[in-house]
Amino acid sequence: MAQGKLKVKAKPPPSGKNKANKSKKGAAVQRRGNAPIQSKKTKFQEAHKLKKAITKTVNKTMEDELRKRALGGKQSLTKKESATTSKKK
Repeated sequence: MAQGKLKVKAKPPPSGKNKANKSKKGAAVQRRGNAPIQSKKTKFQEAHKLKKAITKTVNKTMEDELRKRALGGKQSLTKKESATTSKKK
């Protein structure tokens, strides 16, 4: 168990300068009472849409680059049959 009394922190003496400075400070942002406040939802939606578009383009270019390296410049693995050979069957 703890022995002895707890130390009490000393408080600085009140001075006139501090009170004068506190009374001059007002609210950080003053608004009119009836001023409309825009919703943040549209801003976040626009940012999300932009991020999604950037991600999509980056992924597509990376896939194309990897495909070109792996296939030696070809776009697909299989050969496409010509329209005339598929009609004969």
